[in-house]
Amino acid sequence: MESVASPLPASAPQPNGARLMRVLAFTLVVGMMSATIFNIVLPEIRAEFHLTFAQVSWVSSAYLLIYSVGTVFYGKLADRYRLKHLMTFGHALFAAGSLIGLAAQTYGAVLLGRMLQAAGAAVIPTASVLLPVRYFPPEKRGSAMGIAMTGLAIGSALGPVVAALVAGSLHWRWLFCIPLLSLFTIPYYRKYMTDEPGTCGRIDWPGGFLMAGAVAALLLAITNQSLLSAAASLILLVLFLIRIRTARDPFVRPDLFRNRSYSLGLAIAFLATATGYSLPFLVPQLLSEVHRLGPGPVGLSIVPAAAVSALLGKRGGKLADTKGNSFLFAVASSLLLASFLLMSSFAGVSPILVAVFLIFGNVGQSFLLIALSNTVSRTIPMEHSGVGMGLMSMLNFMAGAVSAGLYSKVVDHGSSIRWNPLNDRPEAYVFGNLYLMLVAATLLIAAIFFARFGRPVRKLS
Repeated sequence: MESVASPLPASAPQPNGARLMRVLAFTLVVGMMSATIFNIVLPEIRAEFHLTFAQVSWVSSAYLLIYSVGTVFYGKLADRYRLKHLMTFGHALFAAGSLIGLAAQTYGAVLLGRMLQAAGAAVIPTASVLLPVRYFPPEKRGSAMGIAMTGLAIGSALGPVVAALVAGSLHWRWLFCIPLLSLFTIPYYRKYMTDEPGTCGRIDWPGGFLMAGAVAALLLAITNQSLLSAAASLILLVLFLIRIRTARDPFVRPDLFRNRSYSLGLAIAFLATATGYSLPFLVPQLLSEVHRLGPGPVGLSIVPAAAVSALLGKRGGKLADTKGNSFLFAVASSLLLASFLLMSSFAGVSPILVAVFLIFGNVGQSFLLIALSNTVSRTIPMEHSGVGMGLMSMLNFMAGAVSAGLYSKVVDHGSSIRWNPLNDRPEAYVFGNLYLMLVAATLLIAAIFFARFGRPVRKLS
């Protein structure tokens, strides 16, 4: 039986919590679509502005860099200022970037628009982890996180479809219009949010920028395979660690990392996200390179899994509330194991089977994130929930970037041997071997989780 102690004070549910989660679900749909829809039109942008592949990739890379770092900054700010004011600012910046991109006539303006979009949109994942924590008691928090996960899944399903429709019937610039829909949510956030200003003191901007620089340099080192960027990231990380130990009011409290439950929860979340990222990253490559499908069929093959995840997201949250996070984690791990084993055994047989196997994996990954977010949220005090959960969101983005680089190298190298005797397609050996490795990784992650969170966790005082 799960017995995770909560450092948060017991309190009645905040008013309007359910309404806020419905508004947030719509915001997450728009935010997820905006984060991914430009990937499908990069060839068109490259051709129009006569760019190299490296140059046009910054439309996605710059967005990821700013978005991942921004989640921690908004989280820290949410410990000091009202979240509804941050939501208003973030959505306004999101829309401003969209307008700049819509009117852009140069690649520089397109890039500026995407960067401003990312700087504004970074408030959305911050809200997605803070609203359940601040507006719901621990025993109801899973359901709220399930609603948020539903919004993410719907956005993932709609993104490729909407991008293909807009790019096919209009100009790719009209994709910048989609984030403008989020402006309609501002009045509702301002009406329903009743949060009070935080009391964490001044913002340690030098510490924040050192952390941002370390993360940005690390992501650049991964994407560009640059030793110079890796060295810069290491130097900035050391300076950041020195800063948080010497500053009077550091950007991140060192005590937060000394809390074993919180630190281990972050590590598990990082590994779980890196493992789960194999599904959205490797499956399109498997369908394209082994099954020889074009972009349209590949996109359609992914939609059923996202749709089922959207339908079951709320159910997963309710399971966390009624059965406990450990139960949901076990269900999620079982689904992921089934998906990875089936992918490893039958990769290359049929794209229809791949689409079915992906359903198990996507649902499992969404359940896993609900269980982990709910578990980690109970290990940190309310007054530091913003930066604490913001760090988790940032590490999830970093896990995606790191794992994408590793998976790419493995696929590029290929394999002439098979580890799974059921995989009899030579062109799919490398995918079968990768997914067999992910089976082992999933078992290891589950073992670490249950070893720590199967017993009470220590509060952070």
